[in-house]
Amino acid sequence: MIYLDHAATAPLPPAVADAMYEVLTQDCGNPSAQYPAGLEMKKRVEGWRASVAALLDCPAEGLYFTSCGTEGDNWALRAAAWQNRHVGKHIVTTAVEHSAVLECCKWLERDGYEVTYIAPDQDGGIPAERVLEAVRPDTAAVSVMLVNNELGTRYPVKPIAQGLAQRNPKTLLHTDAVQGLGGMFSARTLGADFVTVSAHKIGGPKGIGALYIGPRVKNPRPLLAGGGQERGLRSGTEATAQMAGFAKAAELRLERRAEIQGHLAGLRTHALERLLDFPDLTVLGGVSDHTAPHILALSLAGWPSQNIVNDLGAQGICVSAGSACHQGKPSHVVAALKLPKRVSAGVIRLSFGPETTEAEIDACVDALRRHHDTRMPML
Repeated sequence: MIYLDHAATAPLPPAVADAMYEVLTQDCGNPSAQYPAGLEMKKRVEGWRASVAALLDCPAEGLYFTSCGTEGDNWALRAAAWQNRHVGKHIVTTAVEHSAVLECCKWLERDGYEVTYIAPDQDGGIPAERVLEAVRPDTAAVSVMLVNNELGTRYPVKPIAQGLAQRNPKTLLHTDAVQGLGGMFSARTLGADFVTVSAHKIGGPKGIGALYIGPRVKNPRPLLAGGGQERGLRSGTEATAQMAGFAKAAELRLERRAEIQGHLAGLRTHALERLLDFPDLTVLGGVSDHTAPHILALSLAGWPSQNIVNDLGAQGICVSAGSACHQGKPSHVVAALKLPKRVSAGVIRLSFGPETTEAEIDACVDALRRHHDTRMPML
């Protein structure tokens, strides 16, 4: 199998599985228990927290474990709205955010909030100035993702943070950094008040994520009430095996961060070189430094994306339908680009990982060419 869908989820390295297996089979202590096994597990939880915080480059005391990126996004938006409930009921976000952000915004709209959705350029870009122009005196929160999960486009979170300090210092900034985890940011210098990440994008297990909460957030509203775990903000017995896996994945990525980023950038460049003379091809998200190295979104105009995904899947090549078609409609991200119908309906996403090879890229490109040459366009 050739796996080119790392943006959806990354394979679990053996070292991560081993770390989880040890906790599952040998270390059964509850971190809240007061006997030695529990106290030892509590120390290990804090060690795992420190490992993940090191990858984010943030203080460990500001990092809270969650069950996933979706939970972190929802918690951040609701906590920001709560802290700034006396500032106003206005939120600024983008039209291309992950559904976890957009659906949470819809719920907040039902609670009386007004949400401004910033549209992207046709290449997926959103200038910082466009976001800042939408900020008002009553803006409680701004939420802009770091890397778009479908396009790979990077968004100017740091300039937005700097601009907010001048435009409305009370406004809190959240960024969904799930696709940027592993070497594309430092939470310490990014300027966001909330940073959401998820383990399974870097080879950690599913079912575990984290939310960094910065020092400007005073007395954040707890996500879950109960026994007081996660310093009283997210009660519930800790998922220790998942935490161990997340920490090991973070350590592995941190050890090879520069090497991996360079490798991914080389793969993307190689793929583009093989694809740019392809007929009917459109590259989405741009081809410059404003894109993440591990995601390449493209369209074969006239060739429906799901047909491509099915054809390549039958050959053992895993890619995703970037348009996420539902009853013939493109995803909200692709729709926001306002592309011609033939282009938007043919979007696919290739995404790479540390173990992806140029040979696998070549095999995928060859399969795409065969698909193009042997099948009639349907749009």
